[in-house]
Amino acid sequence: QVRLVESGGGVVQAGGSLRLSCAASGRTVSVNNMGWYRQAPGKERELVASFTVDGNVNYADSVKGRFTISRDKTRTSVYLQMNGLQPEDTAVYYCNYRPWRIGGDYWGQGTQVTVSS
Repeated sequence: QVRLVESGGGVVQAGGSLRLSCAASGRTVSVNNMGWYRQAPGKERELVASFTVDGNVNYADSVKGRFTISRDKTRTSVYLQMNGLQPEDTAVYYCNYRPWRIGGDYWGQGTQVTVSS
């Protein structure tokens, strides 16, 4: 099993910044898909940014140029630097981890990000 622990959410004014962190522990492997999703009230969960197995990064169009995903050398911790936050970024942000080959789809508990106008 894999456990994901997230931190870094909070309340910020429009134009502000936050940094989210997520650490995976347990049966982890360095080759994985790992990243961030978000879910706003009344909406479906959507991809924000994620590393793929081959090391590429995918960003949602709505966050390109404002958000940056990064990870540590073990590839089992990911970070999301969010700049220029807007009220439409308000959501619960979830960390996701999918190890290559051994299977599994793991989610963190979610961290609330609220952007006031």
